[in-house]
Amino acid sequence: MTTDTYEIIVVGGGHAGYEAALAAARMGAETALVTIQKDTIGRMSCNPSIGGIAKSHIVCEIDALGGEQGRLTDYTGIQFRTLNTRKGPAVQATRAQCDKNAFPARIQAVIDQTPHLTVIEALTTEILVKNGVFEGILTKNGQKIMGKAMILTPGTFLNGEIFIGMQKIPAGRFDEAPATALSHSLRKIGFTLARLKTGTPPRVHIESLDYKKMEIQPGFEPPPFFSRAAKNEWKMFHVEHQAPDDAWLRRMFHVEHVSPAMRPWKPGTDQIPCYLTHTTSETHAIIRENLEKSALYGGAITGTGVRYCPSIEDKIVKFASRDAHHVFIEPEGRNNDRIYPNGTSNSLPEEVQLKMIHSIPGMEKAVFIRPGYGIEYDFSDPTQLFHTLETKLVENLYFAGQINGTTGYEEAAGQGLVAGVNAVLKLRGEKPFILQRSESYIGVLIDDLVTKGTDEPYRMFTSRAEYRLLLRQGNAAYRMFPHARRLGILHEEVQAEIQEEMRLIDREIERLDVQMEQGVSLSKKLRRPEITYPQLHGAMESLDPGLIEEIEVRVKYEGYIRRELEQIARAGKNESVGIPPDFDYDAVRALRFEAREKLKHIRPENLGQAARISGVNPADISILSIWLKKSRNALP
Repeated sequence: MTTDTYEIIVVGGGHAGYEAALAAARMGAETALVTIQKDTIGRMSCNPSIGGIAKSHIVCEIDALGGEQGRLTDYTGIQFRTLNTRKGPAVQATRAQCDKNAFPARIQAVIDQTPHLTVIEALTTEILVKNGVFEGILTKNGQKIMGKAMILTPGTFLNGEIFIGMQKIPAGRFDEAPATALSHSLRKIGFTLARLKTGTPPRVHIESLDYKKMEIQPGFEPPPFFSRAAKNEWKMFHVEHQAPDDAWLRRMFHVEHVSPAMRPWKPGTDQIPCYLTHTTSETHAIIRENLEKSALYGGAITGTGVRYCPSIEDKIVKFASRDAHHVFIEPEGRNNDRIYPNGTSNSLPEEVQLKMIHSIPGMEKAVFIRPGYGIEYDFSDPTQLFHTLETKLVENLYFAGQINGTTGYEEAAGQGLVAGVNAVLKLRGEKPFILQRSESYIGVLIDDLVTKGTDEPYRMFTSRAEYRLLLRQGNAAYRMFPHARRLGILHEEVQAEIQEEMRLIDREIERLDVQMEQGVSLSKKLRRPEITYPQLHGAMESLDPGLIEEIEVRVKYEGYIRRELEQIARAGKNESVGIPPDFDYDAVRALRFEAREKLKHIRPENLGQAARISGVNPADISILSIWLKKSRNALP
């Protein structure tokens, strides 16, 4: 048996895994990324797309903190679109379709060039714990890897099982073995695990479809990028007509050498269209006639599925009055012969899937490359975590991604970054990195998980955030700046650029507030719906469009923004009242039994978190507040 030792061990090479490993390594910690196969790191198991409503906000926050997913998407994207363009700035979002082969190839190239980061190919079978503290891991080949802290990011591999009709296959992904022993290890330690379910559509050949029967959906020009690096490079090429040098790219990509795999093409080059078609009454009849053959409705799958991204069987059953459902035809890459028919996720037998697909306009002669399937896997109750994503049961052990009950590449990546950063900060004895609900969607995500838990795969939506107007996609860099400066992952050159932008925005808004025109301030004129910033007297023509948008939003929505800030200030009073981890809730007899039980289970870190626990009401919080005040006054 060989033994290696690292500061940080990350188990799992999915989106949570690569963000956790890169964050830890970029902070200077000697990090091991342990994954079954190196060439599967960053693989997009389902749809090769990033972003969407609220999810894009998370990606922009990751980029603003120095994470990788935004750059990764922009430099491998084949189509970029902005969603909700007719709605307000709080709910507008970016969505990109990526090249399924270039995406993992790029992240693997970045990892290869990242100092302090070592990739180990192995299947983790056991987590080693001594006296409640993480010590290391054991692998299937008998290797012992010791570490000071660990981030576990197993995705759907924990006791994973794939279902195609009544056929059941042990797998974490198609043709990849599950991590069943690791699941047993977690149960043995004492973690509470349950089952969740997700699924994927069949893949069909790109040349077997009749696109004339479908509605074309082209990308947006200029492309709306996620990352600052891609936006700056686009500006260099298309506005300043110059190419960035390697030194600039090394700083942007956080690497020592820029390989061709990191820049498979210029960001936004030659966008590829998607198409829109729909199911028919024939489609619905085929599914209804074969429901008992579906793993989901035939009883083979017991885990809870994604309510907001239902399988095609679920759509037909739960929305029986609908005549048709959208099917988005999405290519999987530039040189890829596979099409992803988004909206046809299912767990039907392959022969039924084929009939179903052939009933959809434009897909009458579709050739299958691979059938769709459902997948069921273990997850850990996220109320077993602190806000740092460290487990309450084992010190220095962190969970991130689908193990915490979430679904989606973006939610996983955001958790991975937070877990990786916090693991390093704890080893250094520094203050933890905790994002508040009022400052980020990542903060909303984590607080929802650790405070409320989840009994279904959690997806991020703008409706989950109380302060949506403050948490815009466009101002992510400014919201995250204090954290980015503290953590030091973001390059100093980029930090200086963001700081200068913040200065320009504040100075220009001050000018608009004081400069008068015909007895009215320019800021009041800008609040008129028909007036835009470039129409104002003295408007700065050299300002970047992103800065102009930020100025317009802050001025036009000033009253609403001020009210949200006032709400945050009021709520912050409870957030500042900490609760000792060993607080005796049973001693507070005035608390209702349900409230005591919920508080003992969650062990909230402050009064604000306690107020958000389901089953704890305002009267309970008032009683708890009085007791906490008495406890503090009783201290010597």
